[in-house]
Amino acid sequence: MNTERYESIAERLAVIEEELRDLAYDRLRDRARDPDSDAGQAANKDEKRLEQARRAVAKAINALAPIAHEE
Repeated sequence: MNTERYESIAERLAVIEEELRDLAYDRLRDRARDPDSDAGQAANKDEKRLEQARRAVAKAINALAPIAHEE
């Protein structure tokens, strides 16, 4: 019973991870267009923050995965 709940949460987190990855790539492209401008520097900071958030979500997904397989 709990396994289904863990899997459901992990699936939703996977969607969020993908969305964060897409946003990070967008900001990476923005930075590549004009890395020395204020906009490029802001994009660089945003991309780093988004990647940090994406990694945290990926870690949460991995933390739930073993629980789902244990039961």
